[in-house]
Amino acid sequence: MADSKQLVPELSEAEKMGAETKRFEELLLQASKELQQAQTSRPESTQIQPQPGFCIKTNSSEGKVFINICHCPSIPPPADVTEDELLQMLEEDKAGFRIPMSLGEPHAELDAKGQGCTAYDVAVNSDFYRRMQNSDFLRELVVTIAREGLEDRYSRQLNPQWRMLKKRPFLGSISQQNIRSQQRPRIQELGNLYTPDSLRPEERCEKPHLNLWLEAPDLLLAEIDLPKLDGALGLSLEFGENCLVMGGPQQLYHLDAYNPLQINSKESKAAFHRKRKQLMVAMPLLSVAS
Repeated sequence: MADSKQLVPELSEAEKMGAETKRFEELLLQASKELQQAQTSRPESTQIQPQPGFCIKTNSSEGKVFINICHCPSIPPPADVTEDELLQMLEEDKAGFRIPMSLGEPHAELDAKGQGCTAYDVAVNSDFYRRMQNSDFLRELVVTIAREGLEDRYSRQLNPQWRMLKKRPFLGSISQQNIRSQQRPRIQELGNLYTPDSLRPEERCEKPHLNLWLEAPDLLLAEIDLPKLDGALGLSLEFGENCLVMGGPQQLYHLDAYNPLQINSKESKAAFHRKRKQLMVAMPLLSVAS
């Protein structure tokens, strides 16, 4: 493990912890200003036109539902893992794979019999879509994630049983969608990375939700949800080149997360956001020699 650091509870309420802490805060403020400048220099959203792929039919308590699975090159692809690796992650219940998707608004349509129905457009990366066409496993996975995403977003229950339309690649019309231009979730989200169970069973620390994404080609950001904490007192954070380890006070939380990117541990910084009860971590990446 490279570095171990105690966290500053709040930038505006930081305790007097010497020159090292003062430099720590300055680096955090500098990173925050750079991110704000980057955000104001580009629009918050970009309009895309998804291309049709295939259409599935299911239903809800309100009637027939069709989901148009579309694709667009503007949506980033998921991590490049093999199907065997992905199967192993799913079997071990490791949340280490997430498929970036753009979920469209529901639109009323007519089915082949002229009866009213609801359709949704869900878009994935075009290269990943082409890969999915040759894999029943990936197709099933995409449909499942799309269905669950629509259920969460629109608070409606969809039947997990579905069938793919053979002669219609889409139902109705596919509208343009807005996706975030900034490299933020849900489009640029890298997801909840593989977090090995490194603690002894009797310790039973809670594993917090980790959200990790690339804010820039050389900057990795993380948000760690800590709803049981009111501040950073007792939190510890350790950085390795390929891992992030966090310990909580009174053994409330423990996180040991691996990621495939090499972190510059010496320049990594963190601060606790009191209102959101989140630990915010900025991790510059090491340049990899070609």
